[in-house]
Order: sequence, then structure tokens, then C-alpha cells
Amino acid sequence: MEQKFVLRDQIKQYLLLQIQNGKLPVGKTINLAALSRATGISVTPIREALSQLEHAQVLQAVPNRGFVVAKLSKSEVKSLIEIVAQLEVMALENAAFEASEIAQLATLQTKMEEAGTIEKGLVARFNFHNYLVQNCSNKVLLQILKDLKLRLHFYEHDFIKDIDFFQKLTIQTRSVVEAIQEDNVPTAALILRMHWMSILDHIKTQIIKNGSSSCL
Repeated sequence: MEQKFVLRDQIKQYLLLQIQNGKLPVGKTINLAALSRATGISVTPIREALSQLEHAQVLQAVPNRGFVVAKLSKSEVKSLIEIVAQLEVMALENAAFEASEIAQLATLQTKMEEAGTIEKGLVARFNFHNYLVQNCSNKVLLQILKDLKLRLHFYEHDFIKDIDFFQKLTIQTRSVVEAIQEDNVPTAALILRMHWMSILDHIKTQIIKNGSSSCL
């Protein structure tokens, strides 16, 4: 039984990397047999992984097609980012940092700043935010947050394409790191909340300005 759970989690991690690398776009159908061949994992744990991702609203079950990457919704993004902001701030406020962990957080911040491209930067950003809250004692909160961020990644991939805006985000997260280095978590939490609201404002503006065939 434990082995099945391990395989299921391996599939979820594999699909996560596909999402991060832009190889699993909105509307893409997941071919069960092809996924099994690519990973060497049987279809039973794959189906379980896909069902969990459907529960997280990353995938959608469509009759006669199987699982597809769910389309984006203009009405979804506001609620999604507001919830992520609230939960991530809560997780940060309940996290403790050792000196070595603060140093690692600063390293991840530097990787984000030096990514070179938006695509690589978004991957680095995903890693930074996961590490930021990993020491929160509430593991249920962290799992919910992880699932929501997985969905949110599609919005960021589609609508964060401006290098100047991305650099603005890295300045904000650098301020979060500096506040943590100064043992000032309340300030870090305040900056983090403002950071997420900046992302919400930007994505909403981009949706209105440009529209998207992937948005309902």
C-alpha cells in the first residue's frame, strides 16, 4: 500500500515539473498510456494522482477524453490569489527559521533574481515560496496551500511575462527575506501580503488588457 502512495506522489511530482516547464498547457489532454510509458508506472497510481489533481482543480475529468488541464477562469483568479495570500501569510507567521534555513532562503531568492528568463524565474519563484513556509507546523494548511499554488501556476505562466514586473516581485521577496533575517516576521508577513496583492492587480490588468483564449 505504501509503495502505491509513493508511486502516486511520483506522478504528481512529474506532472508538476511538466507544468513548471510549460509542457502541460491549459486544455492539454493527459494520455494515461503515454504517461505510464514515460514514467514506467502502472495506470492505477496514475489514476489516483490524476484524481487528486482533479480535486485540486488543476485537472478536469471530461467524458470520452479523460483528464485535461482545466481552463482558466477570470472569476477564479481573484479568489485564488486572495486565499493563497491569506494561507501563506498564516503559514509564515507560524514558521520558525534556523540560521541555515534563512541562508537557504536567501540563496533561493538569489536564484530567482538571476534566473535570466521569466520561465526560469517562475520556477525559481515556485521553489522560493514553497521553502518560505515549509516549517509551518500545520501540515494540513501546507497541503492545501501547495494544491492552490499548483493551480495558480497556470495563471502566473500565462500572465506574468513582463520582466520589469517580475523584477518588482523579486524586490518584494528580497524585502521579505531581509525582514526574516532581522527576526521581524510581522513585517515579513505584511510585505508578503502586499506582494500577493501586486500579483493579483497585475494579472487582472493583463486579463482585461489582452484577454486570453485559455480564459473563460
